[in-house]
Amino acid sequence: MSAELLPLETIISRIVLLRGQKVLLDADLAALYGVETRRLNEQVRRNLERFPDDFMFEASEEEFGNLKSHSATSSWGGRRKLPLAFTEHGAIMAATVLKSARAVEVSVYVVRAFVRLRELVVSNKELALRLDDLDSKIELMSMKHNAFENNARVQLKQIFDAIRELMAAPEPTQKRPIGFVIPDYTPAKP
Repeated sequence: MSAELLPLETIISRIVLLRGQKVLLDADLAALYGVETRRLNEQVRRNLERFPDDFMFEASEEEFGNLKSHSATSSWGGRRKLPLAFTEHGAIMAATVLKSARAVEVSVYVVRAFVRLRELVVSNKELALRLDDLDSKIELMSMKHNAFENNARVQLKQIFDAIRELMAAPEPTQKRPIGFVIPDYTPAKP
């Protein structure tokens, strides 16, 4: 399959949320890059210095169990090791260590999929602002016109609260800064 024929929805559907981060699991990333999962993981383990915790981490048994239970059809097979989870930066770095033309080509689509998900989050924030504005207007209307039944107002508030809860983004984890960072340094005294 050419990367030109690879719809973003295919990649987006494989992105999962683990530890508050959007990630691609090793088997999915390997399939996208056209290599065996075993080969991807070998290259990653040979280049661990390129994969800090904010680029890649190993899923826990509990996380892996939750992922399998949420999947309608099991494509997990008989894994002996827990899967590696790659963030957007980790997925790009994986393409560089694989050194295959397909991995480099598809990595562009992977980045676009992560960007698309971020755009969806932003549009949810805009929707939340509109919802707050509508909620304020209804509250103001109910204060001005006592004809608005208290029960209807409570039901609308519950609906607004439920929508806000569905739109809430997961709490982000603290990320390690990218680039060369000098740790606190105190020279030894002679």
